[in-house]
Amino acid sequence: MKVFLRYEDNDDESTHKTLKITLPKSWKSGPTSRLLEQFVESYNAGKEAESNMLDVSSLHLSVRRPDNTDDEISPLQDLPSDGIIIETISDRDDVYVCHGPSRTTSEISAERQAQLDKQKEEMKNLSKCIHFGCNNRFPKGGPYPECKYHSGPPVFHETAKYWSCCPDKKCFDFEDFLQLPTCQTGTCTDVRDESDGGRKEFMGGCDIREQLSGGPKLRSIDDFNKSVAAGGSEGAPVLERLRSVMEEIGVENELFDQVLEGVKKEVREKNGFSAERDDAQVVDEAVKALGEKLKNSMKAIAVEQLRIN
Repeated sequence: MKVFLRYEDNDDESTHKTLKITLPKSWKSGPTSRLLEQFVESYNAGKEAESNMLDVSSLHLSVRRPDNTDDEISPLQDLPSDGIIIETISDRDDVYVCHGPSRTTSEISAERQAQLDKQKEEMKNLSKCIHFGCNNRFPKGGPYPECKYHSGPPVFHETAKYWSCCPDKKCFDFEDFLQLPTCQTGTCTDVRDESDGGRKEFMGGCDIREQLSGGPKLRSIDDFNKSVAAGGSEGAPVLERLRSVMEEIGVENELFDQVLEGVKKEVREKNGFSAERDDAQVVDEAVKALGEKLKNSMKAIAVEQLRIN
């Protein structure tokens, strides 16, 4: 295992030094502090130290690791002084010697947790703009920043992703979708209009088809017959199709039936029906409740992935 120890944390390039080390096998399970000590010993024995003697107690090691930013050069991440070399450094890594005292794993973790706690506390006093496509956050009660947003919700249909207000601008990649330009300008707000109480946060294929057809689609003869066989239940054929589709994507029929029975039980309790009742009304109400649960689950996944909220 080889590593490149680099000291470049000085404006005077004459003090810079790179040391290539082939690690002894016994070092791999040792702490990173051993690498720092080795570098400082070598550095102070060389010409660079004539004008820049290093003190091991005021230095630490860092590496560059990929992150989620758009920066061409990844930021440096500090290595804990008690971190195990083989677990924190890869073969042929560039390891940077930087000014500032080393910290242990627990000290770094405590600092990161403190930063997270601070961010959470700050977020409690911030509101998020409710306009589609705007991710601005601002103090509760204002002042409200300028806003660039979309007038309609996003559409995720098959592999296409676009904003319902800008149907001509479609993407197939999430990152490209997030970079689509907005179509409206105004002022951010955290207050919803009463008319927005039932607004959709995103639209799917069913919403698009319903819009194009001007209303719900007509039932097939097969669905009609199944509905009649189930005592007039509109939802019975839907459940049958859903059960089949869920099995195709890996959800066992037994699991589906168990969840459905649980939803039916909730419907009976909510409406004061007897425990034995299983007529068309119970089935139809169960379909609505199950659909709502599935939609909420999918919405939560989509929101997390696309950072809509």
